[in-house]
Amino acid sequence: MSHVVRAATVRGARGALWAVGLAALTLSVAVAITIGPAQVSVRDVFGVVAQHLGWGDAGVSRIRDGIVWELRLPRTLLAAVCGAGLAICGAIMQSLLRNPLADPFVLGISSGASTGAVLVVILGVGGGVISLSAGAFLGAVVAFTMVLLLAAGAGGTPDRVVLAGVAATQLFSALTSFIVTSSADAEQTRGVLFWLLGSLSGAGWTDVITCGIVCGVGLVVCIALAPALDAFAFGEDAAASLGISVRWVRLVLLVVTALITATLVSAAGAIGFVGLVLPHAARAVVGPGHRLLLPATALIGAIFLVWVDTVARTVFSPQELPVGVVTALVGVPAFAVILSRRRRPV
Repeated sequence: MSHVVRAATVRGARGALWAVGLAALTLSVAVAITIGPAQVSVRDVFGVVAQHLGWGDAGVSRIRDGIVWELRLPRTLLAAVCGAGLAICGAIMQSLLRNPLADPFVLGISSGASTGAVLVVILGVGGGVISLSAGAFLGAVVAFTMVLLLAAGAGGTPDRVVLAGVAATQLFSALTSFIVTSSADAEQTRGVLFWLLGSLSGAGWTDVITCGIVCGVGLVVCIALAPALDAFAFGEDAAASLGISVRWVRLVLLVVTALITATLVSAAGAIGFVGLVLPHAARAVVGPGHRLLLPATALIGAIFLVWVDTVARTVFSPQELPVGVVTALVGVPAFAVILSRRRRPV
């Protein structure tokens, strides 16, 4: 009987945790939208959203409606989706590779996306048919394919995947630098470098929908494989002894994280430290079990990047900081704190 009561208590605590997390995310999005040069209230935000969903009249001007619906809301939602997706990928990579320093860019995806983007912007590859986002996505896919081939040729173990990712990162970073320094003018160089450091300024509803679908499907797949991820914590041999197809699970999860990262990088550029730091924070809250860890990581990542983007676009207004710069400024001290706490005796 005590086990039943304990299980019910745990389920109630989990439900309360998710309710608080979702409420915090909703409030963060609503409040973040109100911050900026044009004055908008939280009531206006909910009113505009309700109006566009066919639930009444917001009673605001067309200019205010455009500010909320066309500018700030898609940007803030894309920040939430990017934060959630990158944090999920970080949690998967750290568990799959059994490396607490792994993050979504360890596979060279960011560098490949950067090369694809500069090929389109600076060299005009695609003849104007391929956009910057499409070029970045294709570059990320090429880089990931190269990593898989290199890792497979070297045995396919986690350490070989990491080494292949490092090699791909160096190669595509060098290609990007070569293209920029040899072919770009000053204005193109500035624009590309700003995008490479992470920018949500061009966010639109298409980006939100595309990234949201990819991250949502990826999260469902990862949660479905949560028991396998828990088994990986004890090593590949232990996971195999439990009947888990180690190679198949690793391949599926690597492909999922690569697709999520490539999609997010193509929409928002390279945003670092989200996938590195936030999974550690989530583990401190809900523990190492992936069925709880993955949704918690997604919520924390979404809330974090919403506020980071708000800071990036408002602190030095009308100038805008790259989002990746702010995440690094926040992420490095946070990661130092996490490391210091992990060294303390229990």
